[in-house]
Amino acid sequence: MNIRIGIFGAGKLANAIAEEARTVNAKTVLTPGMPQFLVAWMVDKGDPIPASAIDVAIDASLPDAVESHLEWAIQTSTAFVIATTGWDIPDMEARIGNKTAVLVSPNFSFTVAFMRRIAAQLAQFADWYGEGDLAVFEHHHSAKQDAPSGTAKALAQAIVSGSRRYIGWNASGWDAWDPCKVGIASLRAGSEAGVHEIVFDAPHEQFSIVHRARDRRVFAAGALRAAEWIIGRKGVFGMDDVLESMLGSQKAIS
Repeated sequence: MNIRIGIFGAGKLANAIAEEARTVNAKTVLTPGMPQFLVAWMVDKGDPIPASAIDVAIDASLPDAVESHLEWAIQTSTAFVIATTGWDIPDMEARIGNKTAVLVSPNFSFTVAFMRRIAAQLAQFADWYGEGDLAVFEHHHSAKQDAPSGTAKALAQAIVSGSRRYIGWNASGWDAWDPCKVGIASLRAGSEAGVHEIVFDAPHEQFSIVHRARDRRVFAAGALRAAEWIIGRKGVFGMDDVLESMLGSQKAIS
């Protein structure tokens, strides 16, 4: 099976996705039934979108370009994976309806998706424990333009979803500190691909969970698997949906 993909963007992540497609193809060329990812086109901001037919598009461009790419996906009924962060389209679900399928995630690591599950469970534990605070720390390279990262926000929101104490997150610093909001601390320095840590700090003990991305290929690989998964579906999805589906398939096999 050949999966034809289009890539919006010309930066590090876009090129990592194209390179990962070539790597996957080289590994699976002699494996019957495994998909081949054919990169039909890559377009930078402002370039015309080719008319060649594709099965799914992946957006790894810039925040201010996402909305126009989404509108194109809706008009052409093209499955669409958004790997860009820092944008905001509040009426996305209403606009998409059942016209196409869109998968949105600030992080395409399946381990980070699993980390979100742990975050919600840790929040439940912290409620039961009765003491201590939960917080999120994240570190990215100095060129990253948004802070806090989309992943940090997603982890904080997962904590909120499992907690009776926390009602939101706060990244404004000490002056705006609120004990009812999950604190997020951000660092922008060096060339770090991405570190995210959830910290539970209690009076007599501390527990933390850390995810470190060693290479952008982990995001590229996740984006390709998400692109394969979303083809043929309708609606708005996230990596949690992909993970749940894959874990369900694993249970069915066993």
